[in-house]
Amino acid sequence: MKLISGLFLFATCLFSGMVLNAQIKTPQPSPVATIKVNVGIGDVTIDYSRPSMKGRTIFGDLVPYGKIWRTGANAATKVTFSEKATVGSTELDKGSYAIYTIPNNNEWTVIFYKDLTQGGNLNESNIKESEIAARIVVRPGTINPAVETYTMDVTDLTNKGANIAIIWDKTIVKVPFTYKTDDAVMANIKTKMDGPSGDEYFAAARYYMEENKDMSQALTWIKKSTEKNGERFWVLRQQSLIEAKLGQYPAAIKTAERSLALAKEAGNADYVKMNTDSIKEWSAKK
Repeated sequence: MKLISGLFLFATCLFSGMVLNAQIKTPQPSPVATIKVNVGIGDVTIDYSRPSMKGRTIFGDLVPYGKIWRTGANAATKVTFSEKATVGSTELDKGSYAIYTIPNNNEWTVIFYKDLTQGGNLNESNIKESEIAARIVVRPGTINPAVETYTMDVTDLTNKGANIAIIWDKTIVKVPFTYKTDDAVMANIKTKMDGPSGDEYFAAARYYMEENKDMSQALTWIKKSTEKNGERFWVLRQQSLIEAKLGQYPAAIKTAERSLALAKEAGNADYVKMNTDSIKEWSAKK
């Protein structure tokens, strides 16, 4: 009898395991979607779920007017800016935000919310002003024919920005944003047109000195480094070594003395000693 009971229990567990491991896969009522679009020198990414109309009246009914909506289904819609973005008059740090909307017949309030965990639970009673990164009011437009499945897009692209489009039924809402494309491009142009940075000149000069290459070229580059970055005791130290290798001892001593003074100001004992020793050595060779 115990053997039969044990076999029955084993068979029951085995059957239960088979049922659990054989879950039926069915279509999602609101499939998830991701759209990523290059805008200017950055990107914008939107993650959202896509419910369908299925004969229902959408705005003013399924999506009530005057109430906070997650702007999609399932988790709240998320937008990610790769650069600092301006929405309305508010600058947003780069990163991810939940988009909530308050639809109305003639205007929509669009909220970029910092807390991404609220999903569809956010409402008028628990929304926190401290979590609102930006708020903008836009006017909805009308499209025809109706769009069956909720859709989001990035439209009207320029070098400086675009619109985040919310499209469903016969309604379209466009939320404009901009990037500081011109500032970034102009800064990049200036950097490139100015040539190598002071640190790059320093690295090249130091390599030439250490590998006993063209010392005249190394001296030109080390001076360029100081022109761009100002006097720094470790750079002047390298310049004095290059001058000494060229046999320019009076110049090397003068540069080392300036490096020594700056090292003392910075409290760097190592460079104070190295410069002091070199000045003594080179003074005997003048």
